[in-house]
Amino acid sequence: MSASASESFSPESYHLPVLPEEVLKMMDATEGKYIIDGTLGGGGHSELMLKAGARVLGVDRDPEALAHAGKRLEVFGPRFSTFQANFSEIPTYPGIEAGELADGLLLDLGVSSRQLDSAPRGFSFMREGPLDMRMGPNATMTAAELVNSWPESEIARILYSFGEEPRSRRIAAAIVKYRESKDFETTTELAECIEKAIGRSGKIHPATRSFQAIRMAINEELESLSSILNSASKVLKPGGRLLVITFHSLEDRMVKRFLRHHSQPFIDDPTWPEPRPNPDYQYRLLSKKAIAGTPEEISVNPRARSAKLRVAQLLGGEAA
Repeated sequence: MSASASESFSPESYHLPVLPEEVLKMMDATEGKYIIDGTLGGGGHSELMLKAGARVLGVDRDPEALAHAGKRLEVFGPRFSTFQANFSEIPTYPGIEAGELADGLLLDLGVSSRQLDSAPRGFSFMREGPLDMRMGPNATMTAAELVNSWPESEIARILYSFGEEPRSRRIAAAIVKYRESKDFETTTELAECIEKAIGRSGKIHPATRSFQAIRMAINEELESLSSILNSASKVLKPGGRLLVITFHSLEDRMVKRFLRHHSQPFIDDPTWPEPRPNPDYQYRLLSKKAIAGTPEEISVNPRARSAKLRVAQLLGGEAA
């Protein structure tokens, strides 16, 4: 890892930014560029781009993240600003609405270590805390409300769809049976219920997929991702770059399919006499395959093991 990337890994960070060198290179965040970091978190990626001379707007729905990163990055003065919002709301930012479009948009879809490690936030099954899991104040319900009130069939559906949990029905049945006598109040109550329902084997906690699924449902994560993918072209300048870092298959599949379709000049169908122009053709891929972390980075930051970076450039402007 280069000195430029390593220097940003301060103890005050929420977590080490994944794929730092790859992001810096693919974003081309040079002096004078205007970059939107749509998932500010601890500010690790923003710091790298600010050090490279870019101007950065940091967006996050979590006021705690904005306060932490804002204080840490205030040394960059007016080149750094913040906007409290879900990244799906970036098109409503006053500067964007006024026509000041960005040279780049970064979305890092991982949950920060600080959020996961904070017991009061209710994300972790390893630390007792209230069943919350809201990433920001705009979330409409808590995890406790979901597990205590949703029908068994709906709980099973989100565990299977969002968590890819093969034993979703057994877990949902156990949750409903538990709440017949007592509402779930804490993270450890839910984790223990799930563990009793399906047992434990291997290093991965049996509640991992279920907690992921509930968090995604509470925060409408896939809906937000779909929204910003479809509106990113309204945020970027011609030639602007879209970088998306995913950590599990559902998100990566959505990003991969979107970029593949929107980077094809022509589309074809067996029933057509010949291919037709693609009305959704907007981007060109700057990397045909997802970019993964190096063994060196993974040894320093295990979170990078599952990270995938996909990069595209909005048509128009100068070629990359």
